[in-house]
Formats: sequence, C-alpha cells, structure tokens
Amino acid sequence: MELSTAHLNLREFRENDWPAILAYQQDPRYLQYYAWTERTAADVQAFVQMFLDFQIAQPRTKFQLAIVLKETGQLIGNCGLRLKSADAFEADIGYELSPKYWGKGYATEAAQAMVNLGFTQFGLHRITTHCLAENIGSARVLEKVGMQFEGRLRENEFFKGRYWDTLLYATLEREWREWGDGKNGR
Repeated sequence: MELSTAHLNLREFRENDWPAILAYQQDPRYLQYYAWTERTAADVQAFVQMFLDFQIAQPRTKFQLAIVLKETGQLIGNCGLRLKSADAFEADIGYELSPKYWGKGYATEAAQAMVNLGFTQFGLHRITTHCLAENIGSARVLEKVGMQFEGRLRENEFFKGRYWDTLLYATLEREWREWGDGKNGR
C-alpha cells in the first residue's frame, strides 16, 4: 500500500528502515510521551519487524506505513490504521513523527490520510484514537483532522514513575463526509 499527500509519501515499511526510526526514537523529546526510557537498535529492529509482519498477515487488519518526505525521501515517522477485524466497522489510527519535524503540519497530513483511508477503502463507520493529555500537539492534530473529543481517562496509564491521563477522540463516517471528506483544514 502506498498513499501520497501534498508533502508526504506513506509507504510500506522495509527492513532497512530501522536506522531512521532509531535516530528519532532516541530523541528525548520523542521519549517523553512513551514508557520507553531508551531505544536500542534491537528494539527498533523488532519494532520494524512487527510492521513487516502486519504486511503479510491474512487477513490483513493493520496498516502501519512509513512517513517519507516527498522532497528528500527522508523517513520521518510512521502512521497507521488498525482494524479490529477484517470485517470491522471501527478502527483506530496512530502516528509518530521525528521531533525535528514537529509543528510543520506533517502529522496532520499523515493522520488525515489514515482517516480518509479508513472511510474510503474500508468503509468504516467510526475511527478512534487516544493521546496523553500532556501531549497537546497530538491533541491539536486530532482536532485538525475533524476528530471529536470524547473523554478523558484519568490516571489510566502508569510509566516513568507516575500516572498519566489519556484523551479519547473519534469521528464518524457521516461527520467526515459532512466535513468535506477530510479535505478541509480546521
């Protein structure tokens, strides 16, 4: 699977993608929102292998794609759509981006592509996601792609010696359609 947006190519992962991922997953700014305190080459190779395994699963229900800048070919993150089952009416999306590229609209482009994919190719009724409440940038991305805030789970995650709140978001196919098939920015 390959998708294209204004500035990005979203493509299947390759085995040799791991060094680019390791480079950004070792950044302290990236690590602040994950349970991980460090990332090793072996960790990231296993991470990429998980995505490669998704590609050959039958039936395939998880579509995690590398985010690559069109202009340079640089891998800067990943995004995905994960169906609950092959005949699911609901799925969740996720994305991560190298901190070097935060604030440039790339996460919004990638997330919008995943929402569009879910509704156009898979005929989903509902797409959900969540983020840590302190990850304000991620929450803004979700709002920009038309997702609605559905709630806050208080202290439902525990890592790095503390509890974290999680924000829940979702959008329905009819909201996406009414909003302009995801083509409008907010």
